[in-house]
Amino acid sequence: MLKNFAHIDTESVDEAAGLLREGAGSSRIIAGGTDLLSVLKHKLEPDYPEQLVNIKTVEGLDHITADEEGLKIGAAAKLCDIAGSAQVNDGYEALAMAAKSVATPLIRNLATIGGNLCQDVRCWYYRYPDEIGGRIRCLRKGGDYCNAMTGENRNHSIFGAKKVNLSGCSQNCPAHVDVPEYLTCIREGNLDGAAAILMESNPIPAITSRVCTHFCQMNCKRAEFDEHVNIGGMERYVGDYILDNADRFMKAPEAESGKKAAIVGSGPAGLTAAYYLRRLGHQVLVYDKMEEAGGLLRYAIPEYRLPKDIVRKLIAALEAMGIQFKTGTEIGKDIPVSDLVEQFDSVFLNTGAWKRPLIGLDGEELTTFGLDFLIEVNKWMESKIGKDIIVVGGGNVAVDVAITAKRLGAANVIMACLEDEKHMPASEEEVARAREEGIVIMNSWGPKEILRQDGQITGLVLKRCTQVFDGEGHFSPAYDDGDTETLEGNSILMAVGQKTDLSFLGEELELKVNRGLISVEPDTLKTSLPKVFAVGDVTTGPKTVVAAIADGKKAAVYVDSYMTGQPAKNYEHPLGQIVKFDASSSCHSQSAKLAERPKEERGLHLEDSYGLSWEEVQEEAKRCFNCGCLAVNPSDVATVLTAMEAEIVTNKRREKIGDMMKKAHCRLVEEDEIVTEIVVPASIREYRTGYDKYRVRDSHDFAVVSVASAYKLEDGKVADARIVLGAVAPIPLRATAAEEFINGKEITEELAGQAAEIALRGAVPLSKNEYKVQIARSLVKNSLLNAAAAR
Repeated sequence: MLKNFAHIDTESVDEAAGLLREGAGSSRIIAGGTDLLSVLKHKLEPDYPEQLVNIKTVEGLDHITADEEGLKIGAAAKLCDIAGSAQVNDGYEALAMAAKSVATPLIRNLATIGGNLCQDVRCWYYRYPDEIGGRIRCLRKGGDYCNAMTGENRNHSIFGAKKVNLSGCSQNCPAHVDVPEYLTCIREGNLDGAAAILMESNPIPAITSRVCTHFCQMNCKRAEFDEHVNIGGMERYVGDYILDNADRFMKAPEAESGKKAAIVGSGPAGLTAAYYLRRLGHQVLVYDKMEEAGGLLRYAIPEYRLPKDIVRKLIAALEAMGIQFKTGTEIGKDIPVSDLVEQFDSVFLNTGAWKRPLIGLDGEELTTFGLDFLIEVNKWMESKIGKDIIVVGGGNVAVDVAITAKRLGAANVIMACLEDEKHMPASEEEVARAREEGIVIMNSWGPKEILRQDGQITGLVLKRCTQVFDGEGHFSPAYDDGDTETLEGNSILMAVGQKTDLSFLGEELELKVNRGLISVEPDTLKTSLPKVFAVGDVTTGPKTVVAAIADGKKAAVYVDSYMTGQPAKNYEHPLGQIVKFDASSSCHSQSAKLAERPKEERGLHLEDSYGLSWEEVQEEAKRCFNCGCLAVNPSDVATVLTAMEAEIVTNKRREKIGDMMKKAHCRLVEEDEIVTEIVVPASIREYRTGYDKYRVRDSHDFAVVSVASAYKLEDGKVADARIVLGAVAPIPLRATAAEEFINGKEITEELAGQAAEIALRGAVPLSKNEYKVQIARSLVKNSLLNAAAAR
């Protein structure tokens, strides 16, 4: 049964477009309605439309005319009228054949050519939810995975998938790195291409690959099949390649903008913003209070995770681009912030979170802040060799602190954290590494009392933590004070987070501040003062490195817009293109693992893990499903019109159907866009056109495989060819390699067979649809032989 909806008759295309625009997301257009009513009946769409905008009542949309320009068909022309039209059958026969091939006479008598072009895809998971236990949130419905990759796929694409949404890995990455796209380049052996794609979202992959939590891997859909793709390992290879060839990938801009930007703080957000602003031609000067640039990357992450040379190579590459670093300079002390505001066209605040938070324990002043420990580690440990050390905290910093203390000679190291093991902020890999090195982790315990004698720490009393967050997800720990444990220890290292320090602002710069954080406009990252932007920890509190990178790029976009007066650039991933995977992807069940340095050889100044080889990287890239929609385009007329190089006219544009199909991601047109006319050029009359399709039964409208062709013959040879494969890809697919092969040649059975082989050479069949390859070859071969026989 259908739900109730409003049905509005319209008198003009403009009126219909206006109604669609006003009811964005809740309105759909209807003409013939044969496909739409089925969609509504089966409740295929995530949101059921509240109104249908009827254009059958618009006069003049059902015309079929021919003139010097060519054949012109109104979008509301019925397929039965097209199939029987003398004008269509006089030189445009393939279109009549395609129209006639659509379903039963009942459907053809109602269906329109515009509806056939704009119909929804044919997919078991998309169209028949009741038969598979309920509607699936597939890619076309806002999900992040195409179930056909590992499920029922006999009617799906053999030429890759349509990118209709961000893949799960890209969605989960704060920087939205286009992971599948750069892994495609790796599979093709195009390392430079992979590097370029990666740097569009993340200019410091050599660093993130080593320190990132790798949210991308957490949402890798391959993991639901066997193991997640080792994206971090491949990112490390590409990142190191970028730094080794920084003169090619991190070039100075060809032209200078004349604008100057000051960046306060050289953490990941600041370095990212500096890179993108410099790439846009702006002068960039980065200030940092420490002696070396890099912020927490340089000073707070142990070298066994992130070698200092990696950070130094990155800074050197940025300097080679023309970015200036002024280190050992504390803004607010050595230079007032107000001076920067006067001297620069924009000021970007990114001072990070270096301040110690206090949790209110008596004797807390005797403990050591985890970040201070990591910065001054060697000096601090001089008197602690052989001692028992307690680390409070459960994040990656706490693990870094614990492992570092252990490797520097602490006798015993115990970590105590509020969270149970499943919910520890530290990554699984880091927790496993800590346990491997003999560190004891006490989950679900919080500090109650610091034990001390004669001003010296002797231990820590813990109390059982029964809750970390409340029902609304807010940090609100609860304890059982009657359940305690006492630990003996000579030192306590507090690694329970960091705070921002805004004292550098002074009183001259009256920035709006809220709860110790700089207030910014969420969309633009502007502060309450003109020229001044802020990003990262000073606006949100401590964040991950990759989240800081995402903020840094976003800030660079709006800083550039502010300085130039131009609209903010759009860096969103384009959707609509065809993405490919490797045919052997399902054969590689285990991911490539980074080799680890033997435990006995580990220290503070040698990296714990080794990178993958190029061969391992390429093999691992093959495991990526390159998550896209594998449903095929079901339109018979679209396949023929692509071969005829027809143009589609809408209320917004006029464009060749092939170009329109390539750009479209979920639907052919936008929500308020209406197809009004199809124009087939008169030049196609010089070609021999044909259309054939394989289907399960003659009355069934869905082509399992189809081929539309247009051959221009001169002196018995092919002067021009257009071969379009239908129902084998997300869009009608031109077999360009086969077209080029036959041009200038006489059609023979041997040539037709060779062309058919070439046309299917790039096929990537799934587990159950390899049969389509052979059918498509036969249809291509027959199209050529039929054209030759028609001489």
